[in-house]
Amino acid sequence: MVYLLIALAYLLGSISAAIITCKLMGLPDPRTVGSNNPGATNVLRHGGKKAAAITLLGDGLKGLIPVLIGKALGVDETGLILIGIAAFLGHLYPVFYSFKGGKGVATAIGVFLGVNLWGGIAFVATWLVMAKGFKISSLAALIATALSPIYFWVLSDGNGWLTLGVLFMAIMIFWRHESNIRNLLSGKEDKIQSKEGAEGVTNEE
Repeated sequence: MVYLLIALAYLLGSISAAIITCKLMGLPDPRTVGSNNPGATNVLRHGGKKAAAITLLGDGLKGLIPVLIGKALGVDETGLILIGIAAFLGHLYPVFYSFKGGKGVATAIGVFLGVNLWGGIAFVATWLVMAKGFKISSLAALIATALSPIYFWVLSDGNGWLTLGVLFMAIMIFWRHESNIRNLLSGKEDKIQSKEGAEGVTNEE
């Protein structure tokens, strides 16, 4: 049963909320503007707040729903994180879009909330505090991601497999943000802006 859920989670994760939202709203394909990243930050800067919110929700649900289904069927935490990783990898390497996907933060948040609610809340709270303080989405995401294995180790009573799964996702998020890290180090990373105030922005998360 777990293997079936893993396969279905990957397929669900492969559905791009950004691409579908932009198409339905008559907006530019996020793969062709700005950072060319099909994620909420790029959609925010080139499509506005409403499109970005829908994208963020859709990407989060891709991670949350498969995990909640697994939980309802009695899958343990180790199995749940494997299901979540499958959805996460679907977002990063979607079979429906030539394996070229987003950076995974929103989908990871959905996974974290489903596997351990308090761990997910800790991630979101960290992101919000850092985003408010630094006004840089990628930096906030990277700080929250770096702390996530610690949060889950503490809040899951030291479940090693769960923590390793979260660590794997954290490493992948850092790897996918390699260009953002370079921009941060050089002082070129852009701050959080919506379409209305982001003309010419190109260094999105």
